Amino acid sequence: MTHPLPLARLGIVGGGQLARMLAPACHAYQVELNILDPLDQSPAAQAANGQIVGSLHDADALSALCAVSDVVTFDLENVGADMLVTLANQGVRMVPDPATVQLIQNKLEQKRHYKAHDIPTTAFEALDEPHALSQVERFGWPCVQKANTGGYDGRGVHILHSSADWPNRLLGPSFVEAYVPHATELAVMVATRASGEMVVYDPVEMVVDPELNLLDYLIAPARVPAEIAREAVQLARKTVASFGTPGLFGVELFVSADGDLWVNEVAPRAHNSGHHTIEACVTSQFENQLRACLDLPLGQTDLRAHALTMNLVGADGFEGRPVIEGLKWVSGLPDVHVHLYGKASCRPGRKMGHLTLLGQDHSGLIERANQIREQLFIRGEQAI
Repeated sequence: MTHPLPLARLGIVGGGQLARMLAPACHAYQVELNILDPLDQSPAAQAANGQIVGSLHDADALSALCAVSDVVTFDLENVGADMLVTLANQGVRMVPDPATVQLIQNKLEQKRHYKAHDIPTTAFEALDEPHALSQVERFGWPCVQKANTGGYDGRGVHILHSSADWPNRLLGPSFVEAYVPHATELAVMVATRASGEMVVYDPVEMVVDPELNLLDYLIAPARVPAEIAREAVQLARKTVASFGTPGLFGVELFVSADGDLWVNEVAPRAHNSGHHTIEACVTSQFENQLRACLDLPLGQTDLRAHALTMNLVGADGFEGRPVIEGLKWVSGLPDVHVHLYGKASCRPGRKMGHLTLLGQDHSGLIERANQIREQLFIRGEQAI
């Protein structure tokens, strides 16, 4: 089959680091890349063919992106899904289907979707103000309160250990779900295309920073028994199949101390838990995202080596224009791959980049990562 070049025009709603890391795959396939983001010269726009500056919820801006795109995909879920559904119904091709993005935007509706499709997830209950405290008391302590919408990178989640935590609860529409003590957190990246082909990456283990409540580092493959890994892959396949749309999905899972698996949340896009695939896998999550968008055969997902990916976040006590310390030293280390996200300003706890280490065993990777923590810092240039 003959394809005219450029191969396609890809539009991305959102111009953050995920869209930025999709750019090399677009360049390799001679795909024209256009970004919609409210920030002029957003991280992805620095590597794209063009950018429309506008809100991700603005109907005119979304329409303008669709007008210069053969297919549209997403950098994040917090977008104007209602308008995107309308545009899709008018014939604009989007991967994944914006109706799925609309569903996933609401974490309570996500939970209801899993229950309706017999996908194991933790017990949950919608909160109904002004009687929510009595509901939570009946539901049982401890529990996890989640905002229905808007949560991202650790925001919109609050653990309620007892009634003493209630004054600091999340305000607005929310629900509670069962707290899983001593849980191991796994993630499985899944890509699927319109033909029905589906590929799955090996489960990774996610270690969360307890203060920032976002990923500190991941380990691939996950340190779980082979049977648990196989069950996680099967559950991720079933979960993604339940949405009935092509795309790339990050499926977050809990493994209880007894070995039970529960779906926590799903991201309908590239995910932090798949960044290691750039160096560690035969085909990166970003290339498979592009292949899914273009309905091309999906690439192999095999691991080339053990991997550890560590987030690089803004150091405490500084803000403003980012500066990096220790880059020359870390660049001299073998099998260390640094990715900086091109963000114009830095603040404490903000994701500014990541690095991936490759090796032969988990313990060696963790030891090397701890050594790098002592040398490599990103911070704002102004003390606060």
